[in-house]
Amino acid sequence: MNILKQPVTTLTGIGAQTASRLEKLGIRHLQDLLFHLPNRYEDRTRIYPIGSLIAGMTVLVCGKVEFTDVLPRGRKSLICKISDDTGSISLKFFHFTANQHNVLKPGTWLSVFAEVRYGFAGLEMVHPEYKVIANPDVVTTESRLTPVYPLTEGLSQAVIRKAVKQVLQFCSHDAKLLVDWVPETILRHHRYPTLADAIQTLHAPEESVSIEALQDGSVPALKRLAFEELLAHHLSLCTIKNKARAWQAPVFHSAIPETGHFLRSLPFKLTGAQLRVIAEIEADCQKPQPMMRLVQGDVGSGKTIVAAYTALLALVAGYQVAVMAPTELLAEQHLRNFSVWFAGFETNVVLLTGQLKGNQRKQTLEALADGSAGIIIGTHALFQERVQFHRLGLIVIDEQHRFGVHQRLALREKSQHTGFRPHQLVMTATPIPRTLAMLQYADLDISIIDELPPGRKPIVTSVIPGERRADVIDRINGWVGKKRQVYWVCTLIEESEVLQCQAAEKTAEFLTQALPDVRVALIHGRMKTAEKDAVMQAFKNHQIDLLVATTVIEVGVDVPNAGLMIIENPERLGLSQLHQLRGRVGRGEGDSYCLLLYQAPLSDPARQRLGILRDSNDGFVIAEKDLQLRGAGDVMGTRQTGQMQFKIADLSRDAELLDAIAQLSDTFFTESPHAIQPLCERWLGAATNYAEV
Repeated sequence: MNILKQPVTTLTGIGAQTASRLEKLGIRHLQDLLFHLPNRYEDRTRIYPIGSLIAGMTVLVCGKVEFTDVLPRGRKSLICKISDDTGSISLKFFHFTANQHNVLKPGTWLSVFAEVRYGFAGLEMVHPEYKVIANPDVVTTESRLTPVYPLTEGLSQAVIRKAVKQVLQFCSHDAKLLVDWVPETILRHHRYPTLADAIQTLHAPEESVSIEALQDGSVPALKRLAFEELLAHHLSLCTIKNKARAWQAPVFHSAIPETGHFLRSLPFKLTGAQLRVIAEIEADCQKPQPMMRLVQGDVGSGKTIVAAYTALLALVAGYQVAVMAPTELLAEQHLRNFSVWFAGFETNVVLLTGQLKGNQRKQTLEALADGSAGIIIGTHALFQERVQFHRLGLIVIDEQHRFGVHQRLALREKSQHTGFRPHQLVMTATPIPRTLAMLQYADLDISIIDELPPGRKPIVTSVIPGERRADVIDRINGWVGKKRQVYWVCTLIEESEVLQCQAAEKTAEFLTQALPDVRVALIHGRMKTAEKDAVMQAFKNHQIDLLVATTVIEVGVDVPNAGLMIIENPERLGLSQLHQLRGRVGRGEGDSYCLLLYQAPLSDPARQRLGILRDSNDGFVIAEKDLQLRGAGDVMGTRQTGQMQFKIADLSRDAELLDAIAQLSDTFFTESPHAIQPLCERWLGAATNYAEV
C-alpha cells in the first residue's frame, strides 16, 4: 500500500486527538498534508537592522535589552526596549509572568520575531516570539521561508509543520510515492515543475523564491498545482457527461401542429434568442440520450416560456413533466403561467408544495402516480419518497444553484422504474461568467438567451448617499401618487438573519411614520411561508404600495406595477446579487428606477462595484466584473450544497488556465484514460460523484 494513503496517526507526534482536529481541516491521510498549503509565509532567513524597520513589516531582529518596566495604567502591560547599532524598538506584552520580567533584564541579548506597528512611543512589536541569545554575532536564522498554515482550534503551527516535514522526507526518500499523472509533454509546454518539486517549493521555499510571488500566485509551483486541481474537476464532470450518454432517454419527436398552435396562442412573439435555444433543445430531445442543458438568461429574458415549450414536446410524446422551483411563491407563479399557456391543451397542471395537506395532497399524489397529471409544479416536496410519477420524461429545474445536488439526483431517480432517464433542463437567471461556466457546468450543454423581449426598457440606476434619504422618501410619495408601487430592500447586516430581520422591521416602522398616506408592508426570511405568500399576494394585487423586504425577493417575483426600487447599503452585496434584486423592477410598460442608497464613506472596491451596476444592465458583463472583483466562491455562492470548492485554485487568479484545460481534457480520454480516476481521487476524494445530476 502507498504510504501516502495511510492515516495521519502513523506520524510521530500525532495521536487520536490531534488526528480529529486535523480531520476538521479535511486532513485524514498523509497525502492530504501535502496538499494542505500554507496561506502565507514568514521570512526568518535574515536579521533586519532595527533602524530600517517600518510599520507593517513582519521581521526578525536582534537587540540588547535597554530597560524593562511594568506599566500599571489601563491594562497592565510589560514594556521592554531593545536596541542595536542602528536604532531601538519597544516590545509590549499584555500577558506576562514574573519570570518573564526577570529574564528580560537590561544587558540581555534577544532575537525577536513579530509584526512592526506604530505605538504611543514610536515603533513597537506586540507579543513577539523571542529567544535569549548568548552571542549576538551567532544568531540562528532559517535557511528557508517559514510556512504559516491554516489551522483549527487546538492545533498549533509547530504540530502541523512537524507533520508536513515528516511526509516531505518520505517523498524525498522515495520518488515513486508521489505519482505525476500529468504527462511530461504538458508540463514542458507550460514550463511547470514536477509535482514533487512544486510541493517541496510551496511547503519549504528556497531563498530565491520571493514572498511576493508566493502570495500573489505567480510562482510556477502554485500555478502547476492550480492547473492540476482545475483539470481534475473538469475531468470529473466530463466523465459524468460521458456516463450520462450511456443511459436511454425518451425521444420527443417534433410536434408541429401542437407547437405551432402553442406559439400562436401566446400574447407575445418569441425573440430570436428564444427560438435559437428552443431549436437546440429540440435537437437534444430527439436523441435517445438524456438532455443535460443549462439555459442562462438575464432577468426577464423569457426562460420560463422556453421551459413551457419543452414541456409541450414531452406531453405530446406521452410523458409527464416536473417543474421544480426554489420557493412556494415562485412555484405558484409558475402554476399560474403554465395554467394560462396550456389552457387550450388537454393536460392537467398541478401544484405540489409542503403546504398541500390532507385530501388535496392525496388526490395530487394519485394524479401523479396514475398519469392523469401531465405537468407537476412544485418545490423540494417533489423529492419525497411517497411522490411517484407514472412516466416522468422531463425535469425542469429553476434557479438550479438553490438546490442541493442530492435533491436533483433524487428527482431523477423517480423515473428509474421505466428504464429511462428523463431529459433535464436547468435554468438560471444568475448569469455565470464564461470561465466559471466552462468548469462548473462542464457536464451540461449551455444555451444563452442574450436578448430581452421588445418593449423591456433598461432600468435607470442611480447611486445616492444616505444623507439624501429625505429626498428619496419624497420621491416615493410622488411615485405612489401615480398609482405605482415600490420595493425598499434592506441588505444583510453581518451574517445574521435575526439582525437582518430586525433592521427590516425598524425600516418598515420608520417608513410607516414618514409616509402616513402610503400602505407599507414587510417581508423577511424568518416569516412563515404562508405569511410571506400572503404579503406577496397582497403586493401583487396592489393592496400594498411599498414593500420593505430583505433579499428574499431576489428570485422570480413578478409585479409589473412596481417600477421603483431602493436598495439600502448596496455596498454590502456582490454585483450579481444586486443585479438580481434590480431585476424585480422593469417588468411593466413605464420607466423603472433603482436607487442605490449607500453609507459614506465608500471603499474604492465598493465605489467601483456600484459604478459598474449604474453603467450596465447586461448581467453577463456584470457577472464577469464580479468574478474579477470578488472571486469565484462569492459569485457562485460556493457555500451551496454540491458546489465546487477548491483547495488551491482561485478562479479569479487562475482563469487563464481554463482554456487550456478544456482543450486538454479530450486528449486525456484518448491518450491517458488510466490517469483520470487517480487524478480525480487525489483532488476530489469521495466527492467525485457530486455532479452526477
